[in-house]
Amino acid sequence: MEKKKLTTASGIPYYENENSMSVGPRGPLLLQDFILHEKMAHFNRERIPERVVHAKGTGAFGTFTVTHDITKYTKAKLFSKVGNACKILIRFSTVGGEKGSADSERDPRGFALKFYTEDGNWDLVGNNTPVFFVKDPKKFSDFIHTQKRDPKTNLKSPTMMWDFWSLNPESLHQVLILMSDRGTPYSYRHMHGFGSHTFSMINKDNESVWVKFHFLTQTGIKNFTGQEANEMRGIDPDHAQRDLVEAIERKEFPKWDMKIQVMTHEQAKAFPFNPFDLTKVWPHADFPLIDVGTFELNEIPKNYFAQVEQAAFAPAHVVDGISYSPDKMLQGRLLSYPDAHRYRLGANYEQIPVNKCPYMTNNYERDGLMRVDGNGEDAPNYFPNSFDNIEADASYKQPAMDLESHIADWYDRNSPGDNDHYTQPGILYRKVMNDEQKKHTVTNIVNAMKGISGEKKADIINRQLCHWFRADIGLGMAIAKGLGISVDENMMKH
Repeated sequence: MEKKKLTTASGIPYYENENSMSVGPRGPLLLQDFILHEKMAHFNRERIPERVVHAKGTGAFGTFTVTHDITKYTKAKLFSKVGNACKILIRFSTVGGEKGSADSERDPRGFALKFYTEDGNWDLVGNNTPVFFVKDPKKFSDFIHTQKRDPKTNLKSPTMMWDFWSLNPESLHQVLILMSDRGTPYSYRHMHGFGSHTFSMINKDNESVWVKFHFLTQTGIKNFTGQEANEMRGIDPDHAQRDLVEAIERKEFPKWDMKIQVMTHEQAKAFPFNPFDLTKVWPHADFPLIDVGTFELNEIPKNYFAQVEQAAFAPAHVVDGISYSPDKMLQGRLLSYPDAHRYRLGANYEQIPVNKCPYMTNNYERDGLMRVDGNGEDAPNYFPNSFDNIEADASYKQPAMDLESHIADWYDRNSPGDNDHYTQPGILYRKVMNDEQKKHTVTNIVNAMKGISGEKKADIINRQLCHWFRADIGLGMAIAKGLGISVDENMMKH
C-alpha cells in the first residue's frame, strides 16, 4: 500500500507531529510552531454544542420499502407504488439526559427517521410513546428545565419534576407510561416508535386526511424492570447503543412495520376531544392501524460524529403529499427544531453530507458560516431573475386550508372538551396493563415520588395523588399505601 504524507488541514506536508519547537531541550516553546497551535485549536473546538434534549443517542442507516398501497391518501412519490424503496437514517436517543448519561435511564426514547426520497428529505421525528407531557409548546422549555438540573444544586430533582407534573395534569398520561416498564426499554430494537403528532396526507385530487404514524418492532417488545435498569446503568451505560451496533454487525437487522391511523375531517369535527391534542391517543378500535411498509437497519455509520452527531431532523421537513396539522406542539416544533440546528451546526447544516438531499437541490440561499459547496458560484442569488432556468413547479402547490375560525386567542388548558386528562390514563392502567405491569408501575411511581423533598413536599405529593385518584381509584390507593399516606374521602374526590 502506498504511504500517504502527513499534512496540515490546508495540505501542507510536515514532519514534527509529536515534538513542539522549544528553545533548547528544556526551554520554553516558540510561538512560530503553528502545527502545535493548529492541533490544539482544533482540539478545543471538537465538541459542538450538545443537543439541549435528545443529547445521548445512536443511529444507523437502512432501507424503507413500501408494502401496501396508500395512494388514496397521499400523492407522495415514495408511496406511489408498492415496492418503492429509499435509504433511511434513524437516530434513537434518550430525552432528558446529557451526552454521557446512561442508556437505561427512565426516560422517553427519541425515534427520529430521515427518508432520502426523490422529492427531498422527509424527517419524521417522534418518540417511543404515542403521547407527550404537554400539549402547548409554550410549556416545553419549562418542562425540560424540570428534567435537567436544579440551578442551585446542579442535581436532578424529583421535587422539580413532580411539582411540574402535579401542576399540569395533562402530563398524567405520559407520566403513567414513563413510570411503567415501558419507561425503561431493554434496547432500541425492542420498542415501538410513533410519529406521535397528527400529520396530514394529501392525495392527487388534493383531498386530505389526518394521520398518525406507528412503527411496530418485528424484534418484539422487551423492557427492563426498574431494578434491572438501575443495575444496567452501572454495568454498561451504553448498553442500548452496543446492542444495536452488535446486532447489525451480526446481520440480525432490526425491522419495524410502518402503519398509519387515518381520520377524516368530518370525523375530526365530531370527535369527543381535540384530535390534535398530543397528550391523547386515537382509539385503535375506532381508527385501526393500516399497513404501509417496512424498514430495516443494516448499516452502521462509518463515523459517529459525521453521520449521527451532525444528523439534524426537523418535523418541518415534509415532502409533497404529506403535511402538517393544527397540533400545537407540532406547530411549535416546526420553528424550534430547524432553529436548534442552525445554532448547533450553523446556517448551512443541510449541506453536511448526512443531512444533504442526495438528489438535485436548487435555491437562492447563499453565504453563511461554513458554506462549502461553491456558494452558487456566479448564478443569481435572487428570484425571480432573467438568467437561470429555475422555476416554481405549480404541481407542488398545496391546497388551501380550512382553518375553521377567524378568531385568534390564547386558548387555555380548560377549553371546552380539552380538560379531561384522566380517562385515557385510567384506561391504560385498568385495561391495557396486566397485574405484573401494574405492580411494577406502582413501585416505580412510589420510588420516584419518595424523592420529593422540601417545604412543599406534602403539597406536591397530595396534588399528584389527587391526579392518580382521578385516573383510577385503585391506582391512587396503591400509590398512597406505598408512600405511607392515609387517604381521606376529600382527597379521592378532588
